[in-house]
Amino acid sequence: MVKIVETPRDGFQGLLHPIDTKKKIEYLNLLLKCGFHTVEVGSFVSPKVIPKMADTAEVIEGLDYAKTKSKIAVLVATESGGRQAMKFQQIDQLFFPFSTSPSFLKKNINQSLDQAEHTIDQLQAMCVNNNKQLIVYLSMAFGEAYGDDWSIELLIYWVNRLIEKGLNIFPLSDILGEATPDIIHKVFRSLISKFPDVEFGFHLHSADYQRMEKVDAAYMAGVRRFDTVINGLGGCPQTGKELVGNLPLHNFLDYCGMNNIPIDINKYWLDQAKRFPIF
Repeated sequence: MVKIVETPRDGFQGLLHPIDTKKKIEYLNLLLKCGFHTVEVGSFVSPKVIPKMADTAEVIEGLDYAKTKSKIAVLVATESGGRQAMKFQQIDQLFFPFSTSPSFLKKNINQSLDQAEHTIDQLQAMCVNNNKQLIVYLSMAFGEAYGDDWSIELLIYWVNRLIEKGLNIFPLSDILGEATPDIIHKVFRSLISKFPDVEFGFHLHSADYQRMEKVDAAYMAGVRRFDTVINGLGGCPQTGKELVGNLPLHNFLDYCGMNNIPIDINKYWLDQAKRFPIF
């Protein structure tokens, strides 16, 4: 069984136009009926940076979380964002966008490696005290685009450092969509063999070319947690480069079907979500 993490937050921020808050709530409530392992519903970040997420608090208040089996997650990048998230019982998980690339960290969340590690420490303390879970994403995990050092050994160093803080789930991101299937398989195989009790996930940004080969490379390396977005929209607006869309949910479901991989998704509610005029 694979875990599917539906990340509409990533899709929303890639749109050119804002979405009405009531419409966003209605759409997210449909997703919460589909049976995804986790639904990332928004982010507590500066509205000056990501204005489309300014209504996250109002959105969370409108979620029908009592009737879902999905975990509800939000992205946070600062201690302030973490404190906002702690106010909501509905939130199960906080996603933090870390990277071993100092240049990308500066572009993405305006923090140095030391500052980001301090933020992780503060967020982890908040989560432990409030019965929530911190999940640290390793962005730019398959190579370097800004001239910084990159190696599998560097990834191993940071994963080990984060494990010592009590963390045990690490989705790896290919933000720019430039990683090859070979390097994806090599990175995951190395990390999973080194840390067999840790859960590694795959947050893929990719054009159509080799998308399924990249998914297959991760799955064959042992990954069982995949982030998706219905219609594949989204992308990181802080890279300084062109947005590259997310892994479309239908592509991943097709991959599962072709490879007899069991999934636990309610097809009726998924069809309703696909038909909903949100994107």
